[in-house]
Amino acid sequence: MANLCWRYLFVDFLYWYDDIPEKRTLFCGKHIMKNAIEFNNIWKKFKRGEKFNSLRDAIPNFFRKKIELEAGEFWALKDVSFEIEKGEVLGIIGPNGAGKSTILKLLSGIIIPNKGTMSINGRLAALIEVGAGFHNDLTGRENIYLNGTILGMTRKEIDSKFDRIVEFSGLSEFIDTPVKRYSSGMYSRLGFSVAAHMDPDILLVDEVLSVGDMAFQARCAEKMRELLGSGATIILISHNLPLVQNMCKKVILLHKGQILNEGHTNDVIPLYEKIVYSQREEEVKKEASKLDYKVKVREDSLVSIDEVAIYDGASNKKDIFSINEHINLQVLLGTKKKIERPVVSVEIVRADGVICCATNTKQDKFDLGNIDGKKTIEIGLGDINLLPGVYVLRLAVWDKDMLHPFCVRKQDILKIEGASLSATKGIFNLKVKWKLY
Repeated sequence: MANLCWRYLFVDFLYWYDDIPEKRTLFCGKHIMKNAIEFNNIWKKFKRGEKFNSLRDAIPNFFRKKIELEAGEFWALKDVSFEIEKGEVLGIIGPNGAGKSTILKLLSGIIIPNKGTMSINGRLAALIEVGAGFHNDLTGRENIYLNGTILGMTRKEIDSKFDRIVEFSGLSEFIDTPVKRYSSGMYSRLGFSVAAHMDPDILLVDEVLSVGDMAFQARCAEKMRELLGSGATIILISHNLPLVQNMCKKVILLHKGQILNEGHTNDVIPLYEKIVYSQREEEVKKEASKLDYKVKVREDSLVSIDEVAIYDGASNKKDIFSINEHINLQVLLGTKKKIERPVVSVEIVRADGVICCATNTKQDKFDLGNIDGKKTIEIGLGDINLLPGVYVLRLAVWDKDMLHPFCVRKQDILKIEGASLSATKGIFNLKVKWKLY
């Protein structure tokens, strides 16, 4: 009975929506403007833990006009302004929580600003949360009509594109199955297929180009290229910097709800990477405190690592290096009594806890002999060719048989800079030579 009611409401909605004149301007400015989008001094706040479960909860919030922050509220966007010309592809980048998705939700009409104005010139489609607007009790076929209508297509237009949408999604066998029976991948594929066939003037894309299997991703990429060629205005939000570099000439860098920089992609991305480096350094420092060996270190240790200094090949002390740059360590040890043939180990650990490389004096057949009092050890790591990132040095002094450590130090940070963070995968920078015959 409930499903039948939904179907009647669904059909009524389609016919009602088709009868609305100027329906595509419900969320768009009607004034004539040369730009596709104008975003003027926008402020948007949220309340931590706020969730609307009913229309009764949401309506009072819609009409609230207070601009000042109340208890538990925070600014997601603070006085943000930008313009996008018709046919332009704009990238919006920034750390998590910077306000990127909030901008897209404002532009798509899902939420409204607390202050400021925005204007949209053209037909807009949003690939924000793929499958948003689907109803679980409706079939794939019915949801194509429902979702297409919500996105701004007429019933006649959906009729003409229906077969192409289904073919693109690859779900013809399941199109009359309720979507609550779909896997998350099937759900996402159908949502992308509907939105991608809207033929919009403006397309908002938020990290949804990785849905489905490899074959479907290839179709998604082809569709994006088709939209690019059509002259559509595109706003792309992604942490995939190579994708942003390939698609966008202009980029906005958001940080803590504000525009930190705006300009050419190659100028703005390095600034974003500096923020990422800084955040990763803090993460590494937090994770470093958790890096421990299975064996415990005695509190009254007879050995201490008093100081660690990092040098380049020219004996300049620093902690930021380029790829392929020579790295040397100088370690000052202290002992309370004579220690027989201790072993010193060095590990370079990534932020996620992965040990990228490791060595020790025993493995390298370097006998320290007996140590009593203060001693300085120099360790030449050479050109270790680590990829750009932030790493922690974990040093330890062991007994001669490496059965237990006297002491462990895990507070020294090593930063490698070079190629774009996003353009590199793995641990080491390979020196590859390609040939074609």
